[in-house]
Amino acid sequence: MKVLRVFFWITDIGFILYWLVTLLHLIPSAYLFKDYDNPILSAWNWSFLPLDILISLTGLLSLYLYRKQNNMWRQLALISLVLTFCSGLQAIVFWTIRFDFDPSWWVPNLFLMLYPIFFIPGLLTDDKH
Repeated sequence: MKVLRVFFWITDIGFILYWLVTLLHLIPSAYLFKDYDNPILSAWNWSFLPLDILISLTGLLSLYLYRKQNNMWRQLALISLVLTFCSGLQAIVFWTIRFDFDPSWWVPNLFLMLYPIFFIPGLLTDDKH
């Protein structure tokens, strides 16, 4: 859990910060994805808000429950990891379909897609520690 805790803090706080920065329009134009001003692409981006906030809520709540030694942390951590994987995968598929291979968007989404794969198997075991 020590390593997973770090990933959860980075991801969950990262999502909250990303959406606050996005809401406040603080991302410089040079770093926005291609066609950012297109209403359809803007709607696509905002469609991730509920998913990303749910990821953050389940991840942070799992950390809280872990601290309280409540075994429900495992289920919430698993939900958070699966949703994180789905969020990253959906974005990567979208960028692939568009043939848009900008590393500034690929790297964070590959991170979201790949890191959960290393922790999900451990949460599926019967080990309650």
